[in-house]
Amino acid sequence: MSILTELLAFWHAQADKLGQQTLQHIGLTAASLLAGVAVGVPLGLLLTRRPRLAPWVLGGAGVLQTIPSIALLGFLIPVLGIGPGPAILALFLYSLLPIVRNTLAGVQGVDAAVVDAARGLGLTDGQVLRRVELPLALPVLLAGIRTAAVINVGVATLAAYVAAGGLGEFIFGGIALNNPAMILAGAIPAAALALLFDGALAGLQHLSGRRLVWAGRALLLALPLLAGLYLLPRAASKLLAGFSPEFVGRADGVPGLRRLYGLNPASVVLAPALVYEAVRSGNVDLIDGYSTDGRIRAYDLRVLRDDRHAFPPYQAAPVVRRQTLAAHPELAPALAHLAGQLSDSVMTELNYRVDIRHETPRAVAHDFLRRRGLWRAPRSATGSTIRLGSKIFGEQYILAELYAALIKGYTNLGVEAKTGLGGTSICADALRTGAIDLYPEYTGTGLLVVLQPPAAVLDSLGPDPAAVLAYVRREYRRRYQLEWLAPLGFNNTYALLMRRQQAEQLGISSVSELSAYLR
Repeated sequence: MSILTELLAFWHAQADKLGQQTLQHIGLTAASLLAGVAVGVPLGLLLTRRPRLAPWVLGGAGVLQTIPSIALLGFLIPVLGIGPGPAILALFLYSLLPIVRNTLAGVQGVDAAVVDAARGLGLTDGQVLRRVELPLALPVLLAGIRTAAVINVGVATLAAYVAAGGLGEFIFGGIALNNPAMILAGAIPAAALALLFDGALAGLQHLSGRRLVWAGRALLLALPLLAGLYLLPRAASKLLAGFSPEFVGRADGVPGLRRLYGLNPASVVLAPALVYEAVRSGNVDLIDGYSTDGRIRAYDLRVLRDDRHAFPPYQAAPVVRRQTLAAHPELAPALAHLAGQLSDSVMTELNYRVDIRHETPRAVAHDFLRRRGLWRAPRSATGSTIRLGSKIFGEQYILAELYAALIKGYTNLGVEAKTGLGGTSICADALRTGAIDLYPEYTGTGLLVVLQPPAAVLDSLGPDPAAVLAYVRREYRRRYQLEWLAPLGFNNTYALLMRRQQAEQLGISSVSELSAYLR
């Protein structure tokens, strides 16, 4: 199937979601642009009368432009929480520089003789500004608004990471799942919106005289109306869910829950690092998580029982390139020291120490190895270097540190850590292409995200951990020349989580009970 066919099929299947995300994207862009105009234009006009302030104000706005957008959102979340608040504020800050700078440049570019003539006719300073300078500066001012609009359409895709919606939901879901059609499903409409905003404002910019003045007034009226699109009613639900991008698209995530349980709550997409904080603070009621996560205990969350087995077994084990194992026969015995050493409760405790007590993954890993009598001081690295990868959450960092310590202590191989590689597909591709030599993975993830077998195969495997491991091990060898070594001993399955107090009040302890409540 061609990428175009996949894209059209995806748009057809997700037409309602696409429409909702597009309206949200327009609303976010218009709301931030309205705030930018409301603050940036008066500020630019002030600088025309106080030119000594201009370097400081423009410099400050320029500094805001240099802050990476995802970092700026991270700074704002502790203050404003998740949702449209931090997204709109971040977009507003990015819009200030072009609006302020072009307002200042536009007014300063008005012919001094025209201004002097207006003053000679007896116009006050305010009248000169309103009747002469501002109308003549409008083309340049609109150019600044046009630039800000295009910037904000692009940056607004990041709003999806803080549950503000928009077309970024498709983009980040596609990145997490390595689904080009899903990425394009969000990227193409976002690009089209940027061109639409740019073209509309370019049309206004090319007007002249009284028509241009009326166009500016129309723009001020249109922006609040477009911003109001964000407030259109969403799908009603008794509970609001917050799901990570990967969970939204993978077979054992939202699609599997919908198929087995008929579960389809109103939901927002959140960055994986934010889902637990969102449910703890009450911004959402239901999240996806992992059964061994230390935050379950710390935040007093309830793991809903998966009574229809939507989630397969998720035994953790190292996946290694067979070429690497053949070249370094000492590697497998070193990694085998960790086989069967980590139960669910032990892994939960290690995660708790990292996620809640903020101990470093390295300190936690080394302490565990010492307590189990597995610690050895690092040898001199006289051999080749093993490139060790991991995904971008605490448990993976701990496992990577455990393996790094074992390799350094039991072999003369060097270790190069490439942690925080993002989603499953990124790690799997890096392993297949040789960018890394090994990383810790979970059998359920390998089964559903990487191998993606037919439904008949999934039904035959069922919830049997040994059967799933055997199938994944065999197919990885056959397809990719990769080897699954012995499991570590714990099963970190996907789970649906609620605040315990709320779950008890509603009488919900399983996914079936949740589905019945939402009907």
